[in-house]
Amino acid sequence: MIDAHVHVWTDDKTRYPRVANERDYQPARFTPEDLFAHSKPVGVSRVVLIQMSFYRFDNSYMLDMMKKFPKVFAGVAVVDSKSPGVAGVMKDLRKQGVRGFRVLAGTGLDSDVMWKAGAENGQAMCALVGPESLPVIDRMCAKFPDTPVVIDHLARIGATGEVRDADVRALCGLAKHKRVHVKASAFYALGKKAAPYRDLAPLIQRVFEDYGPRRIMWASDCPFQVEGGHTYAASIGLVRDGLPFLRKEDKDWLLGKTAEQVFWR
Repeated sequence: MIDAHVHVWTDDKTRYPRVANERDYQPARFTPEDLFAHSKPVGVSRVVLIQMSFYRFDNSYMLDMMKKFPKVFAGVAVVDSKSPGVAGVMKDLRKQGVRGFRVLAGTGLDSDVMWKAGAENGQAMCALVGPESLPVIDRMCAKFPDTPVVIDHLARIGATGEVRDADVRALCGLAKHKRVHVKASAFYALGKKAAPYRDLAPLIQRVFEDYGPRRIMWASDCPFQVEGGHTYAASIGLVRDGLPFLRKEDKDWLLGKTAEQVFWR
């Protein structure tokens, strides 16, 4: 199985400095070894690493961990979308196992250069956005239909505690773009924000009905998924045991095959 969204960082701030004035996150560190204590007992063997925000454009810690654990990690990097050489940087990072780039509203989400390079290199635009930014993705997908796209955390629908029908319709509307994928992830932060997270089942089912299993991937969003009384097992357990509309074959896609075809190819 594959966890499609994990952040790792070290408390070694000398070797891996952080952006000045960036707030500190807890725990003080979350290394691959810390992750494995949660992921291996439930059968997760591969992971997509997402560059941590306080490292900004310095992807060296993530890349070093990918080298340290070959074949275990794929990477989603952060690059300067406004840099004149960003397309070349993206191509070079692909050689190091980077298969996607984190984009946000105002930071790469509407970058023609990045979307064009993503299509050419087979690298996904991994969008950390709320429902209000989905029209931008719609426009960019129409302009660059061959660019892979992954929408993080169900577009944060339900982050306020309310799953709004208009937001769900907007997310499902993007299914018309065949290269768009959705992460069913960060359950700790959506809806009632309480395990076993089965209040999210109707939302996930509606997304499933429009995207199908081959365009949805499960992810934990560790280490945040294992803070505040939440557990890794509860997150993966929602997909394994809490979504009765899924067949075994569907679960195989959500828990591994979809992420594999996007991030390991």
